[in-house]
Amino acid sequence: MKKQLIIIGTGLFPEVARCYFEEFGGYKVLGFACHQAYRQTDTIYGLPLHTIEMLVHEHPPGEVDVFVALGYKNMNKVRQRVYEEMKSLEYNCVSFVYPGVRIWDSTKLGDNVFIFEDNTIQPFTTIGNNTVLWSGNHVGHHSSIGDHCFISSHVVISGSCKVGNNVFIGVNAILHDSINVEEECLIGAGAIVSKHTKPKEVYVPASTKVFPKSSDQVVF
Repeated sequence: MKKQLIIIGTGLFPEVARCYFEEFGGYKVLGFACHQAYRQTDTIYGLPLHTIEMLVHEHPPGEVDVFVALGYKNMNKVRQRVYEEMKSLEYNCVSFVYPGVRIWDSTKLGDNVFIFEDNTIQPFTTIGNNTVLWSGNHVGHHSSIGDHCFISSHVVISGSCKVGNNVFIGVNAILHDSINVEEECLIGAGAIVSKHTKPKEVYVPASTKVFPKSSDQVVF
């Protein structure tokens, strides 16, 4: 019999997470949940939409697990608050690791972690609680990622790096080896970071300029 799961959230991530949990995670998703203030319908994605306020009565801890599938808004602090609320209600916040992604005995993995396909995670690494690794990233040996982080696709975190809590790293960003990214840093898509950061710093590389000719004027 499959384990039962409630996914917290109403955006696109919850719909995607359902597919992965049901296809690969051994779970049956019973429904979704959000706070009463944000509940505008009784169902979503073909399943019941519960309120977090009533969840302990309808699906109490011990009968179901939960996964908090919120995005990176406000440097992941919205997801952090809801995750901490579910923990305070004594729910088990489960993690998902895509089959084929190697998690070494030396790797420490938190709860409410979601690791998509094609991630390379080398030995002696740490991934904190409530952290998302979208598809195709590289986490080098002896590196650590803190709690409440969001790592987008095709990010390279080189060996012996330390990523603090509530960090966002955009698509195709690169961290050189042995650097510290402090808490609440925003690393934009395509950024290359080669030195230690300070808390709450923002790194945004220059955007590609528009070529002065249209496509039909270029010999291609």
